[in-house]
Amino acid sequence: MPDANGRGPNGARPRSVALIGPQGSGKSTLFDALLTTAGAPARRGGPRGMGTELRLGHATHMGDPWALLDCPGSVEFAHDAACAVAVADLAVIVTEAPPGRAPALGPVFRMLEERGTPAIVFVNKIDQLSGHVRDTLAAMQAQTTRKLVLRQVPIREGEQVTGYVDVVSERAYRYRRGAPSERIELPAAMLEREHEARAELLEVLADHDDALLEKVLEDLAPEPAEIYRPLHTGELKGAVVSVLLGAAEHNNGIHRLWKALRHDVPSPEETAARRGIAAEGPPLAQVFRTVHAGHAGRLSWARVWRGPVKDGAQLDGQRIGGIHRFPNGEAQKVPEAQAGDIVALGRMEGVSTGATLGGEVLDFPKPVAPVHALAVVLEDRKDEVRLSGALQRLAEEDPALTVVMDPESGQTVLHGQGELHLRAALERLANASGVKLRTVRPQIPYRETIRHAVTQHARLKRQTGGHGQFADVKISIEPRPRGDGFAFEDKVVGGAVPRRFIPAVGEAAEEATRKGPLGHPVVDVAVTLLDGSFHSVDSSDMAFATATRMAMQEGLAKGEPVLLEPVDAVTIAVPAEYTPNAQRLITGRRGQILGYAAKEGWEGWDAVEALVPQAELHDLIIELRSQTQGLGTYTHRFDHLAEARQHK
Repeated sequence: MPDANGRGPNGARPRSVALIGPQGSGKSTLFDALLTTAGAPARRGGPRGMGTELRLGHATHMGDPWALLDCPGSVEFAHDAACAVAVADLAVIVTEAPPGRAPALGPVFRMLEERGTPAIVFVNKIDQLSGHVRDTLAAMQAQTTRKLVLRQVPIREGEQVTGYVDVVSERAYRYRRGAPSERIELPAAMLEREHEARAELLEVLADHDDALLEKVLEDLAPEPAEIYRPLHTGELKGAVVSVLLGAAEHNNGIHRLWKALRHDVPSPEETAARRGIAAEGPPLAQVFRTVHAGHAGRLSWARVWRGPVKDGAQLDGQRIGGIHRFPNGEAQKVPEAQAGDIVALGRMEGVSTGATLGGEVLDFPKPVAPVHALAVVLEDRKDEVRLSGALQRLAEEDPALTVVMDPESGQTVLHGQGELHLRAALERLANASGVKLRTVRPQIPYRETIRHAVTQHARLKRQTGGHGQFADVKISIEPRPRGDGFAFEDKVVGGAVPRRFIPAVGEAAEEATRKGPLGHPVVDVAVTLLDGSFHSVDSSDMAFATATRMAMQEGLAKGEPVLLEPVDAVTIAVPAEYTPNAQRLITGRRGQILGYAAKEGWEGWDAVEALVPQAELHDLIIELRSQTQGLGTYTHRFDHLAEARQHK
């Protein structure tokens, strides 16, 4: 077990691994299997729920302390994975064996490549492999610029995968359900395939090690240590990715994965150097997740880049109110954390996710723009204060979630990464606040204008005793080009309307455009004051404003009002094989396709450009992902207003 300061019995510094990969690949099962094998049984759900939230667990394997991060697999929670990758020493990419699942790894590999994070691939559920592992490897290789190297070759008995050959040690093992694999004699039938895989491995690694290259050229068999050295170097540089096999559900391949992690995961010093963080200096930590943990209060999950960080100490003026690890899925207080540690810091009020504490500001992933929105409606308005506080905490926990109070509609709108993302957020919101709520579709900010110019006269004449109210105006209302907005002009001659009243006319005319005959703000009109009359005693700013509003109300109704809808410029990104699906979605939603081309930097992906009415975007992401194996996404921005037309 680690000592009170987080070091292992052998003095080793703690290291961290993020488990990432597509939804359904078995990351959570692998997370639990790794902890169980290390002697720290995981409790399903860990410190938070599983499936849609990041989990943190601590364990010790062969005397080395570890922090494991189990990342949600859905693309809708990709920001959680990006945050974990930003602070981890290495990422384990968990995937399934069928080659058809490989395209889902494209976004995962690109995230790692952008950050320069080392990685290992764990092909899970290997017992379900029906084809050749080399086909799986080839399909995965098409998704990354890094060179994938097969570290294990599966052993089959009939159609069943029963074990593997370790390519580095050239030893064979048979899987045992729920137990470590047992070493067996290397099957004669596997010799040729094992030699082939080993030759491929050595060819790749020789590019990173001159001594190994010399042995390969001389056709000499290197020792395992001579292979592990360039393997570690290649992985650290982000040039090489090891591929291992297993079935986490049956505990197959877990011991071998732990051994690989022990050899291959960079040290805290190597990771800090990769991030450009100076080795010397005061304690430095970076918050990568914020959690409101009930009675435990606010917890800031943080990576310690320089230590030690001690309980009760201050970082950037913030006093640390407890340091926690999560062995067995339960919070455990410790007195301090060392460099390389991932811990939860207590009571760091006002410290947001991504914040650097104690020194230079470090780079941190920014969430992508939201693609789905729902408006929240309270069943009881008395719960508004409770809801407001819960929404604030929700936004603090999840930077990929945006809460917007729409001043025009009065709606409280949640913006996120998809249906699953918002559903999970709303469930947490209801549980945390205890309020009853429902969701509705957010209102579209329609506008209206007029088709033709009108001239309108209005007179206000009221006498109620004492001073009365009198104002007479004649105005013209004309449509303007789209996007030109509102304009007011005074063409009164001869003092028919005194100069002191004209500003009130202009202000009232503009105010009258806030709600037109169709119930929406009026845009792109020009109002001109042509003529009028006044009374020396009864005329006032208020009277002229009232008369102007009367003229505007009648005039706009006569100008053939027309509804305008916002149209967004949309860019849909999909694997090229799904480009026709994306195009059909666009045309089926009244969209206009502008063109498509290969997505820059994304081999095998297309970007489709289009103009789509905003009213058609509400559930676009749901249908898009259902037709692209969950891979498609899009960005959008307001482009222009256009006359609303019915869907045909």
